[in-house]
Formats: sequence, structure tokens, C-alpha cells
Amino acid sequence: MAKTKEAAQLSYEQALSELKKIAEAIENESVSIDELADKVKRASELVEYCKEKLRNTEAELDKVIGKMGK
Repeated sequence: MAKTKEAAQLSYEQALSELKKIAEAIENESVSIDELADKVKRASELVEYCKEKLRNTEAELDKVIGKMGK
């Protein structure tokens, strides 16, 4: 995944919060047609970033839990 520099500097919670704000703005139709493509692109980047963070966390937890079982 090609991470944007801005997304890479966010915590999971910050990325999720920004994603929720974008979704809310689109749902409330407060995004102009000129901004829509950029907002959807940013939302897509944030979704991928959050998915990657979750996958990495899951892998780390699996390692820790695996070591506990030994």
C-alpha cells in the first residue's frame, strides 16, 4: 500500500476520527462537488491505513499469545 506521509504520521484513532468526519460531511452533503473526489480519495487512504494498522496489531498479538502458550 502506498501510504501518504500524512496518514503515516497519524495514530489509528486520529485516522479513524478523520475518516468519520469525512463520512459525516459526505452524508450531510456538506462537501462540494469540487471537493468530493479529494475527500473520497483521502477516505480510501485512511481506510487502507487503518486496515494495515489492524493487521499489524493482530500479527503482533498472535506472536505474543503464541509465546505465552509455550
